[in-house]
Amino acid sequence: MTYSRASEKLVIIDHTGVPDALRGQGYGKVLGEHAVAAAREGGWKIVPLCPFFKALSIRHEEWQDVIQ
Repeated sequence: MTYSRASEKLVIIDHTGVPDALRGQGYGKVLGEHAVAAAREGGWKIVPLCPFFKALSIRHEEWQDVIQ
């Protein structure tokens, strides 16, 4: 997962990548869950520019507290 800091309290996730051999096994979701947990712990918000992460964030309403 690649990201950049837009400010002290805002992170932009722009890419989530998983090796081809591991695709479809839930590793991308695990990366997303880690990002959400880190955002909650750090008190910041995520701008989901990555299409995969954005789709995950839409499907997981419980993540909306950290999604901008």
